[in-house]
Amino acid sequence: MSDRAKIMVDNQLRKRGIIDTAVLNAMSIVPRHRFVNTIYRSVAYTDNPLPIGHGQTISQPYVVALMTQLLQVDHKHKVLEIGTGCGYQTAILSILSKKVITFEVLSSLSTKSRKRLTKLGYNNVDFHCGDGKNGLSKEAPYDRILVSAAPENIPKLLIEQLAPKGCMVIPVGSLYDQSIHIITKDENEIIYINKSTPVRFVPLV
Repeated sequence: MSDRAKIMVDNQLRKRGIIDTAVLNAMSIVPRHRFVNTIYRSVAYTDNPLPIGHGQTISQPYVVALMTQLLQVDHKHKVLEIGTGCGYQTAILSILSKKVITFEVLSSLSTKSRKRLTKLGYNNVDFHCGDGKNGLSKEAPYDRILVSAAPENIPKLLIEQLAPKGCMVIPVGSLYDQSIHIITKDENEIIYINKSTPVRFVPLV
């Protein structure tokens, strides 16, 4: 754990209610500064979103931790991630799960993230470049689904691809009125939807 990562975990995450030890451990060992442009590395561990190009951002550490904690990932899970971005959230999920299948609509970001994560040794990730809101049916069902961009409505195909006893965490709403939604599917495939924290993500396109 670097000094800056330890400060981030202790001062930003624990103090704001992140209690999942696996999530805190993952956040402490992923080198966040490696996922941002060189000019932002000095502020990589502050609790702020940062630009990663193409109008996209790396989410603030608290939001990454919160969404990951809500997802309740364990080492047996296959996770679908929509919105690879720079790959930081992907790296967190890689540590916590058995396998991550991640989608990024922007080819340049997808290529950079693949190279970055491969170089850093995250080897249980399958990368796909394309429209992720339809998921990937051939790999379904997924134990967990995490979406890092906001649709105005929950995509039905993602719900269909969620496994029984599965969970999806997704920001939903218009640009100025979004909140994190937690969608769970019980063993009888009954769907439950709960809302959590207000957020602001880029739109899911």
